[in-house]
Amino acid sequence: MRILLTGTIGQVGGALHPLLQKYGTIIAPSPEEFDLSKPGMLAEKLDGFKPDLIINPAAYTAVDRAEDERDLAFLINAEAPGKIAGWAAQHGVPLVHFSTDYVFDGSGDKPWREDSVPAPLSVYGASKLAGDTAIRAANGPHLILRTSWVYADKGANFLRTIARLAGERSELKIVADQIGAPTTARVIARAVLDILSPIPQDLAGKFARSGGLVNCVCSHETSWHGFALAIVAGLKARGVRLAVENIVPIGSGDFPTKAKRPGNSRLDLSRLRDVYGIVTPSWSDALDVELDHLARELV
Repeated sequence: MRILLTGTIGQVGGALHPLLQKYGTIIAPSPEEFDLSKPGMLAEKLDGFKPDLIINPAAYTAVDRAEDERDLAFLINAEAPGKIAGWAAQHGVPLVHFSTDYVFDGSGDKPWREDSVPAPLSVYGASKLAGDTAIRAANGPHLILRTSWVYADKGANFLRTIARLAGERSELKIVADQIGAPTTARVIARAVLDILSPIPQDLAGKFARSGGLVNCVCSHETSWHGFALAIVAGLKARGVRLAVENIVPIGSGDFPTKAKRPGNSRLDLSRLRDVYGIVTPSWSDALDVELDHLARELV
């Protein structure tokens, strides 16, 4: 089996790569070899790759910069997935893609369901929603996993930022009025493998059972402030020396960003459980695994 996996330099792609290797030949092109900012060239590339399965974690994820780079964000997050989905539909190749809680406006306090009405607040959210729409319109076998607050012990993310700042400063001010589920790339990758297994199989029917869209995040919820507290406490418990003494909760208005973030990023996990039998670990248990890896680097 030939599996095309994009974004292997990123968090989710990097977590998926070693898990997929036993299932066949992994085609893992660099961003330059499979350039999502040039959608018109992707069909020819796909003709050459001849994949039996496409998994596409690659995306434009610079949320604030997207406000100034709208065209680029839409090329990578909307037009490119649409071209990939069109090729995949034409050739009967299953496609796995990844979406985000940013497609919602973050109102209220109830978890967003897969059939909740999207209303993105940012260019990034709008570009990802456009990609979801294009994939579904292609009408091929596809599964879109909607995630939130993704991080890992490697790469540029909230975990490593807090670890760095906590080592440099005595006080941190962290937003406390945005609520969601910090979700590790490992948890997402494992869920993808659980859905796909056994490989190979006819995935079209399996994807159709969920309507081609399923939320996939860790269980339970916290704020960015609560997440930061857990990171610092966990690193200290593992012997990492940190300078931070106080972590102050602040409101979103006290930390303005170019792109507006959803206040409510909770995602309902009923479909993931009921359709695929997957119950994800709590965000705090998943964090422990990443902290074990990160602490070995920092101690």
